[in-house]
Amino acid sequence: MAQSLIQRRREAERARVEAYELSLRHVSQRTRPPPDFKNAIKEARRGFEADIVRDAEAWQPRMKTRDAARLRLAAARYLFARYPVAEHLEQIWIGGAGLDADEIRLRKRWYIAAAGGGSLYAAGAAEWLSRKEVHAFLNPLGKVGFEAAIWQAIARSYATDPAVAMRIARTRITQTQRAQHRFWREVRFFCAHPTTVEDMDDFHDYLAHCHRRDPEYSLKGRSLISLGRQMREWHRDLDAIARIEAARRRADAARNRARGLAAGPEQSEDRWLGAAIADWSWTKSSKDPAKREEYVVVQLRTAADLVVETRSMRHCVASYASKCIAGHASIWSLRRRAAGAPDRLLTIELDRRARAVQVRGFANRAPHPEECKILERWAQARGIELL
Repeated sequence: MAQSLIQRRREAERARVEAYELSLRHVSQRTRPPPDFKNAIKEARRGFEADIVRDAEAWQPRMKTRDAARLRLAAARYLFARYPVAEHLEQIWIGGAGLDADEIRLRKRWYIAAAGGGSLYAAGAAEWLSRKEVHAFLNPLGKVGFEAAIWQAIARSYATDPAVAMRIARTRITQTQRAQHRFWREVRFFCAHPTTVEDMDDFHDYLAHCHRRDPEYSLKGRSLISLGRQMREWHRDLDAIARIEAARRRADAARNRARGLAAGPEQSEDRWLGAAIADWSWTKSSKDPAKREEYVVVQLRTAADLVVETRSMRHCVASYASKCIAGHASIWSLRRRAAGAPDRLLTIELDRRARAVQVRGFANRAPHPEECKILERWAQARGIELL
């Protein structure tokens, strides 16, 4: 039955109302909860109740933000701060992503000490910073992070130019683990020999390598030119190692294909098999233990060992890597161990029949008579033929 005009008008009005209410539901915002001040106070005071300087229950902030991090920082300021501090100290209340629990606690402790008017030096900073450096840490040049502020403070104690300290604070030195701060105080080298941020980042990798190899390594007496030359040699060594490792992997893959294997079970991840001859050692008898000397002959089975031998002995034994990988030769190093670090004396090449086809000392010199006697002892003990 057809609707009347009045009915049609009512239906149209009802449709308009429904459409209007639907649009309101789409655009209207849900009522947001009020800021959680109680939780902010709870998070800020956790673990530091003894350091609170104001009544937590009396906190009545006039804040509209619902950001938990900003509320937590405001709560920390209320609970602990008598004086304003630099932003890098406050950041720990905003978030501690990537930091372990001990580091988070340390940074909060430093904030509480500084903001409360106490001695940051006495609160634990003395382990890494002098009193002068603590003052520089609390008053950084510009906007910096926590670790950058530490290294800027250290650099400012050595550098007269603030720009040099700012450059150091932008390098990867600021990523140094706290346990290695003692070594990285060598940053004073870059205060005396200013260079770019990019150069210091390059030196960072090389110096970290030197420190891992020798914990007593120091930059004392070095120049920027000599350090750069050593770093470039190190990079060349890394390239040589990479080439040798690539050749070893190719050789492994070829052998495995020939045997129908997916992987070479007899090969370790970073070395080749080498000759089936054990390493050797002999101690020269002496009544005085301080003068006792031990001679060892060890086989070099990795790319890194060959490259280090090449660099130390100033010859080209690293170029024999392909022969070693293929099993056509093995390379051995004769060393003397006495007080201190061992001395490399000779590099020896054996062929597949255990014959010493080459024996060379530093810069390809011939072996000395005393070294020949040691070689004869080794050859007799291991069945080596000295040509």
